[in-house]
Amino acid sequence: MSDLVKFKFYETALEANRDKQILAESGINSFIANEQLIQSDWLLSQAVGGIQLQVFEEDLEKAEQVLKDYKENEEFALEVDHTIENPDFDFVCPKCGSNHLYKDDSSTSFFGISVLSSENYVCYYCGNKFKH
Repeated sequence: MSDLVKFKFYETALEANRDKQILAESGINSFIANEQLIQSDWLLSQAVGGIQLQVFEEDLEKAEQVLKDYKENEEFALEVDHTIENPDFDFVCPKCGSNHLYKDDSSTSFFGISVLSSENYVCYYCGNKFKH
């Protein structure tokens, strides 16, 4: 039987679970280590090496290739079926065409109170940050 090896390290469980799902869709078994520990106390992340995605040693090369191919083809996977009814804004993301956007006030607010008007927007779908 093959041993588990550390494959990738993550800061968030969301990223680790996304890659775990991508690997599962390609028939590769993987396991997430330290997820609950770090979610309960994020200060331990550095001490335990972050959230780890582990694969069997025999699947290591295939797993690397699957994630590499996914990252390269991610842009092509964006479809314009990711629209919402009654959007907040009358324009779309220039990168993917989604109308699921939000206004980024993080750099212009102080303790949750907006101090400047911001024209920075972020797409929920692809994460693109842009000005409008």
